[in-house]
Amino acid sequence: MQKIQIFLAVSLTFLSCIQVRAEPQDSKEQLNNSLIFAAPPPPVDTGEPGKRTEAGSRGCSQEMNKPLTSSQKRLTALVPIYSNPELVFGTTIAGYPSFLFYVPYSSDFAYGEFVLEDEAQNQTIYKTSLTATPGVVSLRLPSKAAPLETGKRYRWYFNIYCNKDNQIVANVEGYVKRERPNPALKTQLEKATPTQRVTLYGTNGIWYDALSVASELRRINSQDPSWTAMLQAVGLNDFATELNVECCNLES
Repeated sequence: MQKIQIFLAVSLTFLSCIQVRAEPQDSKEQLNNSLIFAAPPPPVDTGEPGKRTEAGSRGCSQEMNKPLTSSQKRLTALVPIYSNPELVFGTTIAGYPSFLFYVPYSSDFAYGEFVLEDEAQNQTIYKTSLTATPGVVSLRLPSKAAPLETGKRYRWYFNIYCNKDNQIVANVEGYVKRERPNPALKTQLEKATPTQRVTLYGTNGIWYDALSVASELRRINSQDPSWTAMLQAVGLNDFATELNVECCNLES
């Protein structure tokens, strides 16, 4: 009888430990599974499709011309991509959205240039410095610039140039369109917490705003699952663990 009592006591203690440890994991898994990105139908008249990942480095120096290994990542725009034909496109409801990129180049070798082109092909060109270490950077349109106009589509380019000879090293490009939120969504967003806003943006196909809020949540709490869930939704799993680096100020 005494052996049975000891066995039951040990078993109950073991089971209680399992329950305590399992609850946070289940909760996190449930949050990941509930976050959905519903990509809107792609526009049919964009012209050039864009490029989410650089094809290969060129120019600058011997160090930057070394072949990349299978584990090294290239310059990549953290945006959705459509196939048949391939198209880099996302929407926003912000006048001054943020654009996020994974940049493998350091300030020792290169600097960045962000170009925004409207439907009339008028271009606004911004330069930006890079950081000393590779990572995910966020480029936010400056408030002194003209905001994106609702209902209009813009083409963007992110180019990396060599410090040594100002020759282009790599570039990515795509499209952004500013949409007008419906009244119901606008009301929901005004009342929502940041985590709820990520979900609302995602389920309504508003990519740039969803990823921007998810990035801020990750900055506050590195364990927040929103960032990873958003990237996984568009096939960018490999960049979920890359560090966000403090960068970059766009200057005309």
